[in-house]
Amino acid sequence: MQLNHYNTNFKQQTFPITIVCQNVTNAPNIGSLFRTSDAFGVKELVFTGTEIPLGRKMTKTSRATEKVVNYQVVEDAFGFISNLKNEGHQIISLEITDNSQALHKFNFNLNTPIVLVIGDENFGVSDNILSISDAIIHIDMFGQNSSMNVVQATSIALYQITKQLSHK
Repeated sequence: MQLNHYNTNFKQQTFPITIVCQNVTNAPNIGSLFRTSDAFGVKELVFTGTEIPLGRKMTKTSRATEKVVNYQVVEDAFGFISNLKNEGHQIISLEITDNSQALHKFNFNLNTPIVLVIGDENFGVSDNILSISDAIIHIDMFGQNSSMNVVQATSIALYQITKQLSHK
């Protein structure tokens, strides 16, 4: 029998993970990030920038999860992330760079709150944020493309992070 929302028996849990979305502005992606954050027990979802569409187009994909996921919108991504770093959070950027580490080989510090920084759909995580990141991780890919949709990449990263956190 296929299970649904009403008869699944997953353990509800919140993990010390904050996702910071640097200039993610596509409404369907934002809605999907709410769903993904709910599914993986993310503590908080933070959108940075000035043009964050939280209207009807977003709610079509969020399936009302924006009502249960803690979130905020801040204008200055660098300042916000710098403050979290100063408060003792580990800053992990999801980006392919010349010194990024493969996600499946990366061991997260399980005793420190995690900030997962994801970047804009076209330009990724900015250089100034990469420069203050404690680590930069990437997802190994085997096709011709060097990137994937921001929501898909975030989902894969959250699966790996929560797998490590739930086995700590």
